[in-house]
Amino acid sequence: MNWGELFNTQTLLALGVPVGIGLLVMIVLYILRRYLFKLLHKLTSKTSTCFDDIMMHNTRIPTLLWCIWLGIYIAYRVADTPAAWMVVEKQLIPVLFVAFGVYTLIMIIMATFQWYKKEICPKTSSSLDDAIMGTLIVGTPIVGGCLGIILILNMLDIYSTAVNQWLGDHGLKIAILLIVMITLVLLIILIVPKFVDRTVRNAKIEQSEEEAQKRSDTLVSVIVTALQITIIFMFILMILSEIGINIAAMLTGAGVLGVAIGLGAQSLVKDILAGLFIIMENQYRKGDVIKIAGVSGTVEEINLRRTILRDVDGVYHVVPNSQIGVSSNYTKQWSRVNLNISVSYETNLDKAIAVINRVGKEMAEDPVWMNMLVSPPKALRVDNLGDSGIDIKITGETKPSRQWEVAGELRLRLKKAFDKEGISIPYPHTEVVFSNLPPQLISGKPGIQEVKEENNLETRLNN
Repeated sequence: MNWGELFNTQTLLALGVPVGIGLLVMIVLYILRRYLFKLLHKLTSKTSTCFDDIMMHNTRIPTLLWCIWLGIYIAYRVADTPAAWMVVEKQLIPVLFVAFGVYTLIMIIMATFQWYKKEICPKTSSSLDDAIMGTLIVGTPIVGGCLGIILILNMLDIYSTAVNQWLGDHGLKIAILLIVMITLVLLIILIVPKFVDRTVRNAKIEQSEEEAQKRSDTLVSVIVTALQITIIFMFILMILSEIGINIAAMLTGAGVLGVAIGLGAQSLVKDILAGLFIIMENQYRKGDVIKIAGVSGTVEEINLRRTILRDVDGVYHVVPNSQIGVSSNYTKQWSRVNLNISVSYETNLDKAIAVINRVGKEMAEDPVWMNMLVSPPKALRVDNLGDSGIDIKITGETKPSRQWEVAGELRLRLKKAFDKEGISIPYPHTEVVFSNLPPQLISGKPGIQEVKEENNLETRLNN
């Protein structure tokens, strides 16, 4: 190609008008783009979703490049280009259109994934969709860029027959399998929780709103995880088969390996079976306060293999399900306040019991506490005649997990009420007596004076 014939004075002067038209088109398109983005920005500020904001952010550079490229393309079309440029035109212009199109499409797809990760993922109970979206956000420009380069090289007649043949035979099928797999996994995350929640709430069993939510969260965690693993495993096998790997041999080897592992990992099988019965029998759920295998705490997670507890000190306990012989649930259906309060032996018990019942009734009528109580706390019986006082047992039913809050508030109110009514709560104390008389004469008889130590120690000596 003779570049002197292409770029001479006459040719450049002839391009003046097309260049001016191209610049004008660029400016007009840029102004329209700027106005359109301002208008969209005003509209997006009124919406509750972040999808439009992310889409606008991701398409700013592609739209700017399209303004520039369309100006150049129109200028080229208006210009009276030499016949020698036709060779360049036939190859370069379609390539540039494809390159800009691929780049724009990648940015739009990434905007969709970014929106899903930011707005949808935090609302789901599974963390797998976060991992999938993170992988897609990173992998989309890489895969899209590679496919775009292959397409452009083919357009330039630079290609590999083996690569094109492999993509033609397997590429589309693998892409479809991946898309279907990701779609099913995401649909499971979105649909299964709603279905399980509706089923649990429609079940004809007595359960509070809180219990239904706990049951739903537990079932969702187990069912979603099991379905996700099953789908991913099946589609991986299908993709490996499509690539040309013999999965029959792999499955045979996996079966033999599974038998060997099963013989040496019987505890794992026990864990899974125990976990299955725990979930089926609804022994406890996420959010319950329980005691299992000698450990007490709140259930943070439960699956077929293990139960995770967090105790009051914040310690994280992992308990294999096979180690659970007896499970004690402190928060199923309802809970109970169960405490003893002592009064002195001089106290009128009828009066003390009346005060206790009155305080319990007032607490049950308090708007702050009434929603936590099933029945008002009240005196049940005289529970013990102790060394320093009389113990009165107090009980009352509360909503699940509320017994500790209610008990703390009840103690506070009883202390204030007892102080007001002159009812004393006994506590251990020591009385010290000093005298020069023999111990056998200090018996509290008339005529014997005792000196007590209260604030300052006094000693009386009888000479």
